[in-house]
Amino acid sequence: KAWDIPAKYKAMKNKKNGDEASIKLGKTLYAKYCKSCHGSGKGDGPKAASLKTKMDDFGSKAFKALPDGDKYYMFVVGRGEMTGFDKKIVDEDERWALISYLETL
Repeated sequence: KAWDIPAKYKAMKNKKNGDEASIKLGKTLYAKYCKSCHGSGKGDGPKAASLKTKMDDFGSKAFKALPDGDKYYMFVVGRGEMTGFDKKIVDEDERWALISYLETL
């Protein structure tokens, strides 16, 4: 099922995109919060097999084409088995750093 992204998120832009320090921080956050399910970015983490939801391949053209705000909403707000990280990663720069790292996968 397609994500229903509210307009306020669609308008968001990642001001840290491509910033080397942000990518490094994002990689650390990814290892802590995402890798167990998303693995190398293809949904191949150790927990992936136990999930009902098919995960996006972060390296795919379709994922790369998503607006920054869509990615932010998916990660921060979440839905279903993709729980939001709004309570675990509260700093905006850290949130965008993680999204910047996803762009490198």
